[in-house]
Amino acid sequence: MHPMLNTAIKAARRAGTIINRASLDLERLQVARKGPKDYVTEVDRAAEEAIIDVLRTAYPDHGFLGEETGTHLAAEQGADEPAAFQWIIDPLDGTTNFIHGLPVYAISIALVQHGQVTQAVIYDPNRNELFTASRGGGAFLNDRRIRVSGQLRYHDALLGAHVPGSASAPTTDVKFHKLLSECAAARRLGSTVLDLAYVAAGRLDGFCGVKLKPWDLAAGSLLILESGGLVADFEGEQGWMKSGDLLAATPKLFPQMLGYLHE
Repeated sequence: MHPMLNTAIKAARRAGTIINRASLDLERLQVARKGPKDYVTEVDRAAEEAIIDVLRTAYPDHGFLGEETGTHLAAEQGADEPAAFQWIIDPLDGTTNFIHGLPVYAISIALVQHGQVTQAVIYDPNRNELFTASRGGGAFLNDRRIRVSGQLRYHDALLGAHVPGSASAPTTDVKFHKLLSECAAARRLGSTVLDLAYVAAGRLDGFCGVKLKPWDLAAGSLLILESGGLVADFEGEQGWMKSGDLLAATPKLFPQMLGYLHE
């Protein structure tokens, strides 16, 4: 296993310990609102600080992009210069689930090296499920190799979705109606990083997400690619990290998804 991936796993497990401890006493949790339907707790911040502390101790010259604390420049990096090595961190994806005691949330850590994601960790502290990938080295769940599903028929496909509309009816936007109504079912778990990890593990057959952030996408995208899947924006190009719009699926289902999106 790559030493940088090992360090990221150590950081994710430390954050997981913080989250699991806090989950035992949710009534004492201090919750703040960042925006409409967007919450943050002291657990999010503590978990991110723990992750950065582990990574910075091992790699003091690397940069960081965290959901809660923003951008931390690498040593000798100019404000307008991209970092050669940047860790992208979501310390608790699924905060709304967490504060309600719904055990569907995870930690996401990815290393971007010269603009390309090379290491990825998604850790579900509830199930103790550790999803990992290194570029060119495959994707794994708790040391077991994973692959995207073998689903061939779109009408039988189970999708994850993060699109305009409610969790129970994510087809309120006409643009996505055909895409989500023609599959077997669409699920909105409330944690995009788990959606993507589940595509990589074959639990979901595909995913469609709108206006997501780099910390939602970085680790999961590498997991899917290394498990044999495809990721792209809504034009079928590789601009999803900037646009935040992502399609992900098995190679057989991906062109079908893209076609429905453009009907």
